[in-house]
Amino acid sequence: MEDLKAAIAQFHLTDAIELSDDARLKKVRQYCILLWIKNEQMNLTRHTTWEQFVSRDLVDTLQLASLLPTDSQVLDVGSGGGVPGMLLAILRPDLKITLTESVGKKAAALGEFAGALELDVEIYNERAENILDDFRFDFTVARAVGPMIKMCRWFEEHWPSVGRLLAIKGPKWSEELAEAEQANLTSRLQVSKVKEYLTPGTDWNSVILEVQAKKEVS
Repeated sequence: MEDLKAAIAQFHLTDAIELSDDARLKKVRQYCILLWIKNEQMNLTRHTTWEQFVSRDLVDTLQLASLLPTDSQVLDVGSGGGVPGMLLAILRPDLKITLTESVGKKAAALGEFAGALELDVEIYNERAENILDDFRFDFTVARAVGPMIKMCRWFEEHWPSVGRLLAIKGPKWSEELAEAEQANLTSRLQVSKVKEYLTPGTDWNSVILEVQAKKEVS
């Protein structure tokens, strides 16, 4: 446990996650170990040290968690190794989390993680668009799944089911957004930057963009 606590303290995250909350930290650490073990068999993450995990995965997830109201229904797009969806389920057990992963082996790994951690999450071996045909969510979260132009195309027919898309983006977010605008994919959307924060250990900021369908004027 001390390895995780040391990394959290190193990046000054003690205001966001209590070091005394051993039950939650133990589950975060257990998830991380499970992820790294499975990563030796398949490509699930590039963040294979405590410092990388905390400064990238945990920081991003904590920023997202601060934007999600209690009891929200949340869809994680292209969950991969489980960030941010699996971590959100650990940090915010009040949320109703659904994870989607189109690669069968990765979806199976997510099922193993959820079982070992006793997490109450839904996991689908599907593309998010297929799930959005049948279910509606309050929020959809996306991290490292594609540029804005691709996401806008994926969700073009599904915005009522998407709810509010919260997309974590790096320093090229404005160029990505401009590309989507030039392709006329945002004219019916409301896009706003709701978070900006320094990515620890770098000299650049990450942002969280909120995207939702514009309300129709009657």
